[in-house]
Amino acid sequence: MTDSGTIHFGTGGWREIIGDGFTRANVRRITQALCDRMAAEGVDESGVVVGHDRRFLSLEASRWVVEVLLGNGIPVTLIERPAPTPMFMWTVRNLGCAYGLAVTASHNPALYNGIKVFTEGGRDAEVAVTDAIAARANALGEADIVAVAPEAVADHPLLTVQMSLNWYLDAIIEKLDMETIRHRHLHIVLDPMFGVAQTSLQTVLMTARCQVDVINDRHDALFGGRMPSPTAATLEPLKQAVLERKADLGIATDGDADRLGIIDDTGAFLHPNQILVLLYHYLLTTKGWHGPAVRNMSTTHLLDRVAQAHGEVCHEVPVGFKWISAKMDETDAVIGGESSGGLTVRGHIAGKDGVYAGSLLLEMVAASGKKLSELYADILATYGRLEMVEAAYSFAGKRKAELEHRLFTDHDLPDFGHAISRVRWDDGCKVYFANDGWVTIRFSGTEPVLRVFCEMPTLAEAEQVSALVAGRLGLT
Repeated sequence: MTDSGTIHFGTGGWREIIGDGFTRANVRRITQALCDRMAAEGVDESGVVVGHDRRFLSLEASRWVVEVLLGNGIPVTLIERPAPTPMFMWTVRNLGCAYGLAVTASHNPALYNGIKVFTEGGRDAEVAVTDAIAARANALGEADIVAVAPEAVADHPLLTVQMSLNWYLDAIIEKLDMETIRHRHLHIVLDPMFGVAQTSLQTVLMTARCQVDVINDRHDALFGGRMPSPTAATLEPLKQAVLERKADLGIATDGDADRLGIIDDTGAFLHPNQILVLLYHYLLTTKGWHGPAVRNMSTTHLLDRVAQAHGEVCHEVPVGFKWISAKMDETDAVIGGESSGGLTVRGHIAGKDGVYAGSLLLEMVAASGKKLSELYADILATYGRLEMVEAAYSFAGKRKAELEHRLFTDHDLPDFGHAISRVRWDDGCKVYFANDGWVTIRFSGTEPVLRVFCEMPTLAEAEQVSALVAGRLGLT
């Protein structure tokens, strides 16, 4: 988060507190900056896809975006209903548009909103692109904004309004083994977490003849008082629903449906790391695919073990899904993902998609003839166990400079009590231990917190290493 008048993009787009940094003026400045960039690139006739989620002011902000785009003579395809962010990315690629804008703050708390920028092919915008847009936006004043009047939008000749989700959903359904799923008659509890996934994911599940129960589906801009992020803590209602209804599994997505959370048949929360490993193993063994995997620096090394066992490689990249999708393209990887719940698979969009990931997991369960809990037990028996702990520490704004100096200038790390094989400092700090464990320390790109991830052979070791970092830096 930055000063309310200064625009800055993080790893997941531009996000600010509503009424503070997230204002009509700043939304218009960002849009005008994009228009100026498109004109300079000579792509202003190729169009922009605009969409929004269910957050407070998302609908209104999407209209502010459209007014500026139309004012600059840029064709707009407006998805005029709350929809998954991956659908907007898919639509940018499908229509051949130069850019896309989604009004969303993804999994951030309810008081946030923001904008994600997509480039040609439906990709998350590279840092160079978002930095340039931010720099241009910060140089603009209200007098520099060119926009049509709100009443001129509805009948504007450059505006195309799209209500259907079906092209995106059909693209997912075509990739699935629907015949196998149909004959398993699986019982699913779906938790869209008051976000946008209900219509899309429920359509896929019901097309596959699943019995579907839905919870937390109403429009609630406060997300039921919880973070719209699928974690063990936030999915307690889904856990209870799965157990009470004796369902085969529970599927949850975050606020804009690009991240996934799973509750298995025993009521256990399946961490995104576990989902990633399960799906990679499934694609290699059952589907017969070949190729490497890609993960970010804070994601499980168990994925590396799966790759190695099949003669493949697992590539590590910095945090930010743009790095994952770029490496997947470079290496023709089978799967790419991150421990925060986002993943994608070769042949789909170059971005995370909770709707497709949940659907593919469903296919995996159906094809196996086993319970999800049994499938993960098989993974542990084959590849061994690694345990991860995650912590996020808020800090007063004035402490950030101090913490940055201690970490990245002084390299002020504790004595971990484990042999260290190497340390990398290019994206925060990552310490690699000789026992196949590691710890990362880095500032969030979307919230004012310091994140510590640690994975070790045992949970006790992971908790100890994480506590040593917190104690050294005075974090609570």
